[in-house]
Amino acid sequence: LQGLWNEKLLPPWSSNYTSNINLQENYWGAEVTNLSEMHDPLLGFIENLSKTGKTTASNYYGVNRGWCLGHNTDIWAMTCPVGLNGGDPSWASWNMGGAWVATHIWERYQFTKDKEFLMRNYPLLKGAAEFCMEWLIEKEGKLMTSPGTSPENKFMTPDGYAGATSCGNTSDIAMTRECLLDALAATRELGIDKKFASQLSATLSRLQPYKIGHNGNLQEWYNDWPDQDPRHRHQSHLFGLYPGHHLSVDDTPELAAAAARTLEIKGDETTGWSTGWRVNLYARLRDSKNAYHIYRKLLNYISPDNYRGKDARRGGGTYPNLLDAHSPFQIDGNFGGSAGVAEMLIQSTPESITLLPAIPDDWSEGEVKGLCARGGFTVDFAWKDGKVKSATVTSRSGGSTKLHYNGTTRKLRLKPGQSVDIHLM
Repeated sequence: LQGLWNEKLLPPWSSNYTSNINLQENYWGAEVTNLSEMHDPLLGFIENLSKTGKTTASNYYGVNRGWCLGHNTDIWAMTCPVGLNGGDPSWASWNMGGAWVATHIWERYQFTKDKEFLMRNYPLLKGAAEFCMEWLIEKEGKLMTSPGTSPENKFMTPDGYAGATSCGNTSDIAMTRECLLDALAATRELGIDKKFASQLSATLSRLQPYKIGHNGNLQEWYNDWPDQDPRHRHQSHLFGLYPGHHLSVDDTPELAAAAARTLEIKGDETTGWSTGWRVNLYARLRDSKNAYHIYRKLLNYISPDNYRGKDARRGGGTYPNLLDAHSPFQIDGNFGGSAGVAEMLIQSTPESITLLPAIPDDWSEGEVKGLCARGGFTVDFAWKDGKVKSATVTSRSGGSTKLHYNGTTRKLRLKPGQSVDIHLM
């Protein structure tokens, strides 16, 4: 949260790594912005987390396969629930940090196509998936977590009770689904562990499905209950849209529309790191207007007189030194916002690359170089009047992709190191 910019002996949040969003957000832009080596500290840290996380899984949760991570960790890779002489189940009881952070392994591979890296780190991804599967319970024929939480948020029951834990919370299932999908893809890519792959497939087919609430929103809780705070900063149940990949405008349009409705209900007044997340969510929804609007909120100037005031806590913004405002500050808003800019300019899957998927009207003309796409590609491109006018796509290791731009699609098949130039204007 603070990084090397912290100036206090007893820093806010103990200067630890909050792993229910903030730690991961710092690395969202690493691969797409061609800074893959900057991803290494987190990826190397996962091995340490898996060791302590195995003990936590067994001692705290009675799970003897795999490993897990709570909401907070530090340089000693602690994985158990923590708090300063106390805690609230809305954050302390969460155990999906391992599932979330392990998805970064598959993310790295998709961009680099480095099979040696994937083979070396596959056991860590598998361990996170194993914990998820062992932690699931069966209810009404579906698999879900219990007890589960939606990080730091609470629901209101019809009789006015504000609760934090229940069964089948959407964020737990979304992170479980993404982790299992990544592990399954890794087994297929490496051609190994067929028995485990079958277990993954069987579990995925039985997971609790998403639900759409009575307000048209993506339901966050097992029951269609409202949030205690309808504008709560966390939107963990939208994980499958971003940073996950199993929800999309193309493949799950109804659920994508429900995610958009969720963001509409939450509004645009939130903390800096949450603002950065919402930029990425709107970009994935291809909502350029709101992606840019929220990005401008992230850059909203916070005066020195209001460092600890309402604006910094609820409205996000940026201090004069350009650090993200969240009284006092959290650096993940800066990195999440940077990832959001890239997400407005380029989006990719293992099979496709889309240029200018959420380009704002105010960015009608521009040029970028060296952005990366899944499948092991780098892309330089320029645009004018919101349309691509030229592009160069280079393959690092050879492969095929579909390039989407200006409403058209071009199939590419390139050898290692080969480039193709496209000139349209």
